Amino acid sequence: MSREPAKQKRRAAYGLGHRGEILAAWALRLKGFRILARRFKTPAGEIDLIARRGDLVAIVEVKARPTLTQAMDAVTPAALRRIEAAADIWLSRQPDHARLSMRFDLVAVLPRRWPVHVIAIYP
Repeated sequence: MSREPAKQKRRAAYGLGHRGEILAAWALRLKGFRILARRFKTPAGEIDLIARRGDLVAIVEVKARPTLTQAMDAVTPAALRRIEAAADIWLSRQPDHARLSMRFDLVAVLPRRWPVHVIAIYP
C-alpha cells in the first residue's frame, strides 16, 4: 500500500496553511498591525502569527476553511490551551511585557473572499 496519497494530502494542506498565513498577515498589516512572528514554536505549542499595534499584541490563529463557522469550529478548546501556553512563553521573553495587553484572535481564510479577522475568540 502506497503512502504517496497521504503525503500529497499533507503537502497540499501545508501549502494551503502557508498561503493562508501570508494572506492573514497582509490583512493584519493593512489594519495597522506589525507582524512580530510567524509560526512561533515552543514546547507548549505553536502560534501562527503574533501581531502588534501599539501596546496590543494579537495572538492569531489562522484557519483556511470553506466557511467562517467551520474556521471557528476548528479552533478547539485544547488548541486554545496550547496557544495560550505558547503565548505565555512568548510574552515572558518580552522586555516590555508589563505594559502589553494581549488578546487571542482568529483570521479565517475563506474561498474567494478577503480574510475575516475575528477579534477576541478566547477570554
